[in-house]
Order: sequence, then C-alpha cells, then structure tokens
Amino acid sequence: MSTELDYAYLAPSKLEVAGSMARLGLSTSGGMMATGLAKHPFFFSGFVEHPAATAQALLTLARVARTRFYVPPNMLAALLRAADPVVTATAEGLRFESFSACCGVYARLDVDASALDVYHLAAGVTNVDVNPPLRQALASLSGSAPLHLDVGSDELRVTTLEGTVVEEKVTLPTRWLKGFAETQMLAAGMSLRHELDAAATRQFAQALPRQSATKTVMWATRVARGLRLGSQPGADAVCVAGPERLRVIEPLLRFANRLRVYGPEVEPGALPTASAWEFELPGGRLSIGLSPEKARGFSGEGSVLHALSGAQVGEDAEMISTMLSFEPRIDVPALVSDTGIDAGRVNAALNLLASSGQVGYDLAAGAYFHRPLPVRADALQTLHPRLADAKALVAGGAVVRVSENAMRVHSGDIAYDVRLAADPADDQCACPWWAKYRGTRGPCKHVLAARMADRGEMG
Repeated sequence: MSTELDYAYLAPSKLEVAGSMARLGLSTSGGMMATGLAKHPFFFSGFVEHPAATAQALLTLARVARTRFYVPPNMLAALLRAADPVVTATAEGLRFESFSACCGVYARLDVDASALDVYHLAAGVTNVDVNPPLRQALASLSGSAPLHLDVGSDELRVTTLEGTVVEEKVTLPTRWLKGFAETQMLAAGMSLRHELDAAATRQFAQALPRQSATKTVMWATRVARGLRLGSQPGADAVCVAGPERLRVIEPLLRFANRLRVYGPEVEPGALPTASAWEFELPGGRLSIGLSPEKARGFSGEGSVLHALSGAQVGEDAEMISTMLSFEPRIDVPALVSDTGIDAGRVNAALNLLASSGQVGYDLAAGAYFHRPLPVRADALQTLHPRLADAKALVAGGAVVRVSENAMRVHSGDIAYDVRLAADPADDQCACPWWAKYRGTRGPCKHVLAARMADRGEMG
C-alpha cells in the first residue's frame, strides 16, 4: 500500500526582481512555530550573504528531488512525481532537505546564521514549493544581486521577470519519511574519513564517471592530496556506489571550498555501505548522502526496525518529543539526565522520532537535530510491514524458545530457526529472505519476532 501526505500552497513560490534587488518568497504548506502549531506560519525573512552560491545550491537540491538515478527495468519511463524540499529554520540558520525520486540520494543544504541578514526569525519547519519558474529565476540570478528569502506564512514569494508561478498541490511521499529515519541512523554510525581542499575537490569530482552499471560499487581511498576510486576497500575507504550520482554537485564546484567525506569503518572485503559527502560553500554546506547501491533506496534499508520494535520506545519517544524545541543540536547526555532513562533508550526514541521526520543527524555537528514535521511520531510503525508481521507472530504465539540463544518461529506452515547473537546485527535466520540479504537490509520478520519474544514482549 502506498501512502502519501498531501500538501497545498496558499500562493505560488516566486522571485521578484527590482533593479539590483531580488526577493525570494517560498510558499509553505503549513508547519510548526516555536509557540505551537500554526496553519500557515511565517518564520523567516532576511537577505542571503552569498546569493549566487545559495541559489545554485537550492537548484541542486531541487535537481536531486526531480531525479531518478535508478529506473527498474519494468518501470521504464513511469517516474515518480518530484516532491518539494523540507526547510527548517532555527537560531543556527536555515536547513533545506530533499531525496531523489528513487530515494537513493539524500541532499541537505545548511545556510549558516552568520551568512543571513535576518529581519524576522521564529523556529519553524515546512516543505516548500520549488517549481519550474522559481528554478528558472534562481538560475538566472545575477551573482551581484542581493537575494531575500521569505519562508512561511502567506507564500514563498518568488515572482520572476518572466511571469508568475502557478500554485500547485503536491504530495510528500512516505518514502521520504522512511528515508529520513534510515539516513539519520546510518549517519550516526559514520565518521570523518577524508578531507580535501578546493582544488582536490574539483579534481576528484570532475574525474567521476558519467555512468556505470547498476551494480557498480567503487571505493574512495586517499592518494597524495586527493582521492582515487578503486574496486576494493582499503584503509579508511569510503563506498561510492553508483559514483556518477555524485556528479549532481558539478554546478556547485566553483563555489566549493572544501570536501569532507564520511563513512563507517570498513575492512577488506566489506559489503557496500552508505556514505556522505559534505561540500563546504560560502556561508554554508551542501551534503550528499549515497545509498549502498544505486538500485537501493534509503527508505528500504530496514536498519531502524530493531529500534522501532522495543516495547518502551513509543512512550520514551512521546516523552522526549515534548522536551525538544527546534534544537539544532540535540544533547543526548542531557536527555539521559533529564528523563532518567539510559542512552540506549534515548537513542531508540530518537530513531522512532526520526521515522516520522521529527529528528535528523548532522555529521558536521556530530549531533542529532530537531525537525518536527506535522506528522504523528508513531505514524511510520504501521508502514514497516516486517515490523507489523513480527508483532503479529509474537501476539499469535508463533515464537518458541529452543535454547538460550535460539528461537523457532512458525510462519504459516513453515518453522524457521533463528539464532540470536550478542549484537542484533549478527542475528541469523533460516528463511529465504535472510539468505538473500544476510542482514544487509535490516532484520527479517522472524528475527524481529524472536528478539521481541526474547525480551519478554508477548504482543
């Protein structure tokens, strides 16, 4: 079943140019202000200190949202409709986020508060309309023309010299919500592996292949002052699956001052992993997240399922959500102290909040951030069929303990043996699904059910 969130805009997004001044207005579909829920909040107004770089970065973000980097053979040209970027305003600046149509590429633009001349600011979040006329206006913006942003309230005002932007109703796919959950959880397990200056960044990006086979996975390793792509992981190697996906950054290379590359620790012979590429720009950063395979979207990773399956996670998430207020950096130790629950439960609760778009992870800050989309915190639990099936198995008494670390799960007419390990990521199951993916797509429903039963949860 496909579920979508419908959004409508009060007015079109537009860019108004008068003489040497440009004013950008972003129509919102509704969001939340620091003082509480508001139907059409106005939460940011101000000038951008680096208009050309910011305009190009917004175009890159919109391009990611419109692009399907992988088209399944049976899908042909039936592409998903592009969704609109999510924007969050906090005291530290503006943050824009989007996913590709295939959900295999995540893009985020952070504009620092120091690069904004703010007239009005109230913490808020919404998704904004970046339509064709707005993209055309941003692309034609003179590098010397000031750029003014209005985010929220009546409109994202962007009237171009070529005409008025038409208001349109759009949908925000729930795949994005699942993608938010997966990207933040994967990012939390990454660390900085490489850092390049401007020249080395351009050299690396311009040498990327323009196309590759669906299963192409390469690894970026350090050489002299730059990076090179190889077929095998080495020390501090970072996975680059479908390397041509990184070429989306090309129009921004003239602004990029530095590149920071993040990934998990890998060993020789490691399986493909997600990676993150942070391009430092004047007044901000553009981050690109790549899924472990070109044909594999973040919304299908499943790595968040163990966290969502805990008995107390819903209550913990509800309590923690009441304590968050658009923090650009969530202090986990402080939450542990304030709530009296341990760090493991706090992180599980943050994962649940992330599963409905409430929380993300900023690699540059090394911390979670609050992004309270107007969606129920528990909305996504029902969108994970493996989790729903696991709960049904436990509730139906289908899980039997065989030994201390072994369970037998009866699913239909077949019984599957599950072996539990010290680390849930190493659990094993005899089912065909686990044999195919061997834990790389998260746990199967039998492993989830065995873990729940092992904790004494009877559904």
